[in-house]
Amino acid sequence: MSNPVSALQGKVAPGEVTIHEAGLRGMIILRGDLADKKLRKVCTALTGAKFPERGQAQCDGDKGLCWMSPDELLVLVPYAEAAQAIAQIDTALSGTHYLAENVSDARAVFFVEGTFAREVIAKLAPVDVHPDTFKPGDFRRTRLGQVAAAFWMRDEDTFEVICFRSVAGYTFDLLAASAKAGAVGHLV
Repeated sequence: MSNPVSALQGKVAPGEVTIHEAGLRGMIILRGDLADKKLRKVCTALTGAKFPERGQAQCDGDKGLCWMSPDELLVLVPYAEAAQAIAQIDTALSGTHYLAENVSDARAVFFVEGTFAREVIAKLAPVDVHPDTFKPGDFRRTRLGQVAAAFWMRDEDTFEVICFRSVAGYTFDLLAASAKAGAVGHLV
């Protein structure tokens, strides 16, 4: 059996805005009735995170909950805990209509960190990331360049980005090119 590796094995593009692959992350897509008390309870128990409102992410370290759509959450756990988390979801939601799928090995995660992180994201996504409209905890499922992606703000200077593993190299290069010295620091 082979050992799991992340898409880009921790690749880093240093600079005024640093882009780095986050490594392996446990990710579970959970579809169901987001108002269901059992669903909410198992999600918050697994992650220790507050249940997110529409368009929000509640994350701390490797754990968190991200609102994906009216009937879908992204549940974040440490990579080694993903299979056990699915088992806990299956037990808790037995008898209800839901779908829980481990997508950890199908996704890549990046951090975009620095004073001009907003500029990097603004150049690539059709999302208003101005500080008045996009704040820490805000989450969007959208596109970066030509690929599907999702991102949220961890804090004022940090975005976390998720994309399909198959486009991880393209996404990393796109983010790195947008963060190059001289390419950021122009927006007021």
